[in-house]
Amino acid sequence: MAEYAFRKINIDALEEDVLLPSDLYDPDPRGPDGVLSDAQAKSTEVRNLISRGDIPGALNAILTDPPYGEGVDEAKNLTKNALLLILNSTRASEIPAILKSLGQEQQDHLMAYIYKGMAAIGQGSDVTGSVLLNWHSQLTEVAGVGCIVRVMTDRRTL
Repeated sequence: MAEYAFRKINIDALEEDVLLPSDLYDPDPRGPDGVLSDAQAKSTEVRNLISRGDIPGALNAILTDPPYGEGVDEAKNLTKNALLLILNSTRASEIPAILKSLGQEQQDHLMAYIYKGMAAIGQGSDVTGSVLLNWHSQLTEVAGVGCIVRVMTDRRTL
């Protein structure tokens, strides 16, 4: 009787009306391989743009069509690391002008990545909390608190 553990039974498998994450949003139409190749190309492009000093162009490139959904973890990590590199290499005085040049959807994606970066601070991330908090406060000033609400209620995970 001690071997039987009732908590190991997946009761969701027994129920017909189970809500899966894939039911909440449409999957990325590029597919996992397409998403990974796009993320690798964007990561390389971002590094080139940063070396030329084009921070707004790098941020615009990385925030356009970011990877989302399940099964694309490597692409998500590449995109997150490229974005954190952009955030680290930007002067604080340049941030407001850069943020104003972004569209609403790009601002929302940036906010989601800022939160993702905050979650990774204690796990070997090379970005400091002060950089992320500075970007967060200035993004909130430009985009408003609606940006935070949209990120928190978005079902797609970046």
